[in-house]
Amino acid sequence: MAAVPIPARMLDSELPASHDASEEPTAPLPPQPAASSEPLDAYSAAVVGAVERVGPAVVSVYVGGALEAERARGGAGSGVVVTPDGYLLTNEHVVQRVSEARVTFVDGRSVPAVVAGRDPATDLAVLRAQAAALPYARLAPEQRLRPGQLVIAVGNPLGFESTVSAGVVSALGRSLRSRQGRLIESVVQHTAALNPGNSGGPLVDSLGRVAGINTAIIAMAQGIGFAIPASTAQWVLTEILTQGRVRRAWLGIAARDRPLDLRLVRALGLSARHAVEVLSRESSGPAAASDLRPGDLIVAVNREPADGIDALHRLLSRVPPGSELTLQVVRRMQLVDVGLLVREPPP
Repeated sequence: MAAVPIPARMLDSELPASHDASEEPTAPLPPQPAASSEPLDAYSAAVVGAVERVGPAVVSVYVGGALEAERARGGAGSGVVVTPDGYLLTNEHVVQRVSEARVTFVDGRSVPAVVAGRDPATDLAVLRAQAAALPYARLAPEQRLRPGQLVIAVGNPLGFESTVSAGVVSALGRSLRSRQGRLIESVVQHTAALNPGNSGGPLVDSLGRVAGINTAIIAMAQGIGFAIPASTAQWVLTEILTQGRVRRAWLGIAARDRPLDLRLVRALGLSARHAVEVLSRESSGPAAASDLRPGDLIVAVNREPADGIDALHRLLSRVPPGSELTLQVVRRMQLVDVGLLVREPPP
């Protein structure tokens, strides 16, 4: 019997009873895309949630006027609004030598901003955006990050705005030399990818709180970034908002690190093998008004060891200007206490 031809347009339901459609080869169905309501894994959910909370407060910082900002592909750096009235944090080197800037939000708004204060010693600056009802992020409360903790960097690297990169805290307590030569203490080292333009952007934790301000990368290194901790940023912000500037105690001396003879350390019962040698005194400085002399070796400030210039800077940063200090110095093989009244350095 001759086969019955099947019209090309005949539906499966119209096939003759003698034809079994199940015998026809069928191609596997392509995988269906996941529904938008499908829950994220815990890692993705943490990153997405943090970015959604802090993202609207992250800005691009332009150091030119409105025309320059419109023409520029990327800002000079990044920043993050941290107060309801528009104060934001960024890096001091981003707004170096300017008093005004423009900031652009992720929703496209571009508003003028003025530099409220700067602190080159920590590479931080505070700007105030000239607008109302701005989104803002919260600085993380005083807490200790832990190595391995998830952190997210948000900024506009290489001009690509609203870029997110995730990583972990790789080390704590790092020291980083500022452009002014001071040592920035307790710097956070992390693995979130940073590129030029990330400077001043926030490093946030999984709860969307600002844990640090990204400040530096190491050239030719991968996976190594640094952020000024939130505690330092909070201190700088408070000083600028309450005092108009960052105040630091000043001795008015020229000094250098000096190793101590081990026999002297043992004879005087010192806890450190290095000291700060006074080379000279500024005529108008606090040291000149005290008994501190060139050649003295400073070994302690208020009984806390000072085993070098960096340690001396760290100890002085805890003392408000106008306070009285007691320096313990080695002079002619003897320990001598020298009292002086510290004050702010001249402008």
